[in-house]
Order: sequence, then C-alpha cells, then structure tokens
Amino acid sequence: MNAFINHFAFEFRTGIRNKQLLLMNYLFPLGFYLMMGVVMAEINPPFREDIIPAMVTFAVLAATLLGIPDPLVNARENGVFRSYKINGIPSISILIIPALTTILHLSLVATIITVTAPMLFDAPLPLNWLNYLLTFIALAIACAGLSVLIGVVSPSSRMTVLWSQLIFVPSMMLGGLMVPYGILPDAAGKVAQLLPATQAMNAFNGLAMGKVADFSPWGSVIALVLSGTLAFGLASYLFNWDSHNSARRGHPALALLALFPYFIGIFLL
Repeated sequence: MNAFINHFAFEFRTGIRNKQLLLMNYLFPLGFYLMMGVVMAEINPPFREDIIPAMVTFAVLAATLLGIPDPLVNARENGVFRSYKINGIPSISILIIPALTTILHLSLVATIITVTAPMLFDAPLPLNWLNYLLTFIALAIACAGLSVLIGVVSPSSRMTVLWSQLIFVPSMMLGGLMVPYGILPDAAGKVAQLLPATQAMNAFNGLAMGKVADFSPWGSVIALVLSGTLAFGLASYLFNWDSHNSARRGHPALALLALFPYFIGIFLL
C-alpha cells in the first residue's frame, strides 16, 4: 500500500511539473474553454446552456486521450516497466495510477469550469449535482480506460496519436459538444453513439442540466462505466512489460471490444 501511495504521489506531481502533462491537464482544456466561451457565446448564444457539460467533456477527452497513452508507450520503450517488474510492482498499478492521477487533475479543472462559467459567460448551473458528479465520474472512467488501452496496444508514440485522434476528432465533430446530437443525420447519429463524448453529453443533459435527453441517459452512464471497466480489463490482459518482447497473450485487435457497450447501446438505448 505504501508503494502504491508513493507511486500515486509521484505521478500526481509529475502531472504538474511535466510541461506536456501540464499542458494537456490544465492549460489546453482551460484555454480552449475560455476561447469557446468568448467566441461561441457571441456567435451562438444558446451555446451558453451547454458550456459547462461541453467544456468538461472536452477537458476529459483532452487530458486522457492526448495525455495518458504517450507516457505509457515511452516508459515501455525505455525499459522503465522492466525495472518495475524487477521491483515487484504489479502491472495493474502501472495502468491504474496514471488514470487516477489524471482524473484527480480533471476534477480540479471541472470545478474551475463549473464555478467560473456562470460568472464569465452566464451559463446555467447543473440542476442535479449528484447526477452531474456521477456522469463526470462515468465519463472519466470511460476515457481513462480507453486511453490506457491505447497506450498498451500502440507499438509506438506515433500510433498513440493516430488511435487517440480517431476518437478525439470525431468526438469534437459528432459528440454533441459543438453540434447538438438531435440535428445529426440518422447515420451520423448511430456513429456518434460509439463515442464516449456523445454518451456523456446525453447523460449530462438528461440527468444533470434539466434538458431532454436524446436517448436513455441512464443507459449512457451504464455504457460509459462498462466500456471503461472493459477497457481496463483488456489493457491488463494485453499488457506487455517490454517492447522488444513480441509474445502477447492476445491480439491488439481485441481492444475494439471496449466499444462493445456503445455498439449494443445503438440497438437498446
């Protein structure tokens, strides 16, 4: 337990001292939030109603998908994981601790956005704070799980960028952050339901912000938690201590199973 706490404390401090992680955890999401609040609120006044859930969702996507995978790949390529194995550190700790520290940083960012948005941009506060917190946690688990899984299956840093962008870019376009889900064509809407951002915005709107959800909001929360849990399980199963060791317990394509709860949700929600 002491080793876990020390490792967690070290990773948390790294998230503040490391310039790249500081950018992804704080500067990038908060800077984007301020820019969108100033620009979009003037161009599209109804966007004020979505500033809080949309920018919190963006912060989670940016910090997890763009911040977690690359350090995991670099540590594996540089032999850091081998030293962890020699010292008896379990692989699950290597995967969970970066996710937990990132979620802790995101909690601070989400608090800043939630507190300042009503004052700066006249954004409405959540009506149900408990559901707001539950949705945030579900989204953080889902995105952190996918990010860890990307870091495990990616053979290089370049591939982490590719896999992360395959989720991040469509989330910005179809996830309900900028364009409401309700105005998407049917085909685009089905694709959008495979994205954690879409599920999160649906849950935020239906459970926390007092708006009408486009499909089952509690189904979205369940899908997020199931996807995140499945992603962590797959990451643990596919984990490789050494990039030079070609032996794997499973094919990297198994990572696609992490999207299975969203796929089922297309037909059930």
